[in-house]
Amino acid sequence: MTISATPKNLIGLSILLLAIAGVFGIMNTTKVKTLRSNVADATAARDSVEHRRAEREKEIKGREAAIAAEKAKIADTENRVASAEAELVKMQTEKTDLQTKLQANETEIANLQKQLDDAKPGASNPGAASSVELQAQLDDARRQLEDAEREKSFLSEKLQSIQARSSQLEEEKKRRVASGGKVGVRGTVLAVNQSYNFVVLNLGGRQGVEPNSEMLVLRDGSFIGKIRISSVEPATAIGDIITSTLVRGVQVQPGDTVIYAGTNS
Repeated sequence: MTISATPKNLIGLSILLLAIAGVFGIMNTTKVKTLRSNVADATAARDSVEHRRAEREKEIKGREAAIAAEKAKIADTENRVASAEAELVKMQTEKTDLQTKLQANETEIANLQKQLDDAKPGASNPGAASSVELQAQLDDARRQLEDAEREKSFLSEKLQSIQARSSQLEEEKKRRVASGGKVGVRGTVLAVNQSYNFVVLNLGGRQGVEPNSEMLVLRDGSFIGKIRISSVEPATAIGDIITSTLVRGVQVQPGDTVIYAGTNS
């Protein structure tokens, strides 16, 4: 069958081709819109991921800065403890020296008192000096006795002050020693960072605390939650608060008691 190329047929064919082109154009437009929508969604998802990553990095940096600040405080505390122990040793040495000086001072006072008694008028003293010389010796001995008494009073006050300070340092040292021990020992929350959800404890490697171990948190003898150790120093440790274990409406606070519960395997 042969179709003649008449103007009518050509016009019909043109209209058909235009209709087909219109259909393809609509289909392409739909595809373009779909692709643009997919690109927009992908871009939004990528931006969201980048935003979350930036927020996470910011949070990590903030946490690291907070931990560094707490570690600096811990180091400062340990330095003060070391200084206090050095001061205790110094005071004990000074106390011994003062006791020796005080004993020598008391001996000198006794000797001066004896000289005064011997120099009193009417005392038996063959070949004694004239009354003027005797009075001069007596006045000099009295001055020396007064000076010795004042020095004794000063030494006694200083010795009492050193003994009081020494006793205080000894008590602090005993408390620090008493805080040590085996696994299961009790400790105390020194500081809490609510922003980054971690705490600083007065227990550390010297007490057997290990990373990834858990601590029970108590207040007035009642359980309020758990923490998991993330960093350990010789005398302190940093732990993350396990929020899922906290009693409803309760937050960990400085001064709360912790009990070492061992290492998670």
